[in-house]
Amino acid sequence: MLKRFKTWFQKLPVNIRGGLWMIFAGVFFTFLGVMIRMANKEVHVLEIVFFRYFISLLIMAPWMMRLGLNGLKGKNIKLLFARSVSSYMGAMLWFASIIYLPLAEATALGYTTPLFATLGAVLFLDEVVRKRRWWALFAGFAGTMIILRPGFEAITLPALYAIGGAIFIATSALLVKVLNRTDSPDTIVLYMAVFSTPLSLVAALFVWVTPSLETLFWLTGIGLFSTLAHLAYTRSFAIADASVVLPYDYIRLLMVAAVGFGIYGEVPDIWTWVGAGVIIGSAFYIARREAIAAKKKPGQKTAPSSLQ
Repeated sequence: MLKRFKTWFQKLPVNIRGGLWMIFAGVFFTFLGVMIRMANKEVHVLEIVFFRYFISLLIMAPWMMRLGLNGLKGKNIKLLFARSVSSYMGAMLWFASIIYLPLAEATALGYTTPLFATLGAVLFLDEVVRKRRWWALFAGFAGTMIILRPGFEAITLPALYAIGGAIFIATSALLVKVLNRTDSPDTIVLYMAVFSTPLSLVAALFVWVTPSLETLFWLTGIGLFSTLAHLAYTRSFAIADASVVLPYDYIRLLMVAAVGFGIYGEVPDIWTWVGAGVIIGSAFYIARREAIAAKKKPGQKTAPSSLQ
């Protein structure tokens, strides 16, 4: 049955396959949010983040053993560690925003990651951004302000968690761009798990609660679904262009809103939808321009960063 499905899937057009991988990622990310909330009923977010990395490390262990010591050698250990710290901070803040914000609002604010990544590339990597992309950036941040509505409402701490998480995840993406000059993608992924697991354990020990079997089930699911989501997301961009698969990523907001309403009775207000639309439009435009620029440079392929 599985072999038959795989054969059928491989026969689909490339763009359709890329879109389906992005939809799979959206499903995994959506239910990841529910699992985080379920686990948080008993354990602190710092402990949840530890299990996210620990389970991912266990999943990757057989792969690491096949690579051996030579395959695990990194050429830029300091930068690999900095990327792991940034990834850990991003995960911690994003998980916290999922717990305390309505799911749709947290997801909408998470779409600001490509905006921060583009701004960081200009400030720290000396990348050139043309006038139209600057306008897209301004529009994206205006969309963020529409959701936050500073001056009309007090900006909440959970909303700052979401923005902070997006900034750290964008920083992680920028560090990956630099690391790609010296280390392979496999090495970068492996070192993130190797460094982030003990790092998150140290923080988790301060709030440690031995999880019950039910909570352990949710924690295991968080590690598994997080890994599957990132694999599906990455595979999507490996198969098709960013401009083709990105619209499928934004379907995730509808999935999250449906789950938030169905399970928690959360109803996003009109400003969340308006702001999300502005952010998504600007992020899509920036990704499309980056894809076009990448095509002009053979061998270079770019993809927006995922939240989570």
